[in-house]
Amino acid sequence: MTRDWFNVDNFDLPILQLGDDLEQKILRPLSCIMEHESKWVLEFDLPLVEKNDINVYNDEGMIVVEAKLREVYHDSKFTRHQYEYFKKSVSNPRNVDIKKISARFTNGRLVITIPKIFQGTKIKIED
Repeated sequence: MTRDWFNVDNFDLPILQLGDDLEQKILRPLSCIMEHESKWVLEFDLPLVEKNDINVYNDEGMIVVEAKLREVYHDSKFTRHQYEYFKKSVSNPRNVDIKKISARFTNGRLVITIPKIFQGTKIKIED
């Protein structure tokens, strides 16, 4: 499990990451994925975003998160790039119930829960 967080309360945004799109003014949000017994949990840090400006969808085996920033973000530490959106795509894990995926957005953090499908055959325990 990889965690790469930044401080949502202070809205410290990441410096240019692999996959950021300068031309389209899109940042890749920091995220992590955690596996639990019955589900996968994806978390995305989306500071400077309102709930109504977030789109989450499942497209060809990918969970896609897009969000419009409520104000333009200027990267002034090294260069003067401007960003207006977050966007990130994550492959669906195997054996998940895509019809029961849910999402919750609180305090700049989007949490997507993906239930697992349990497949297999019950084995009878003999007396």
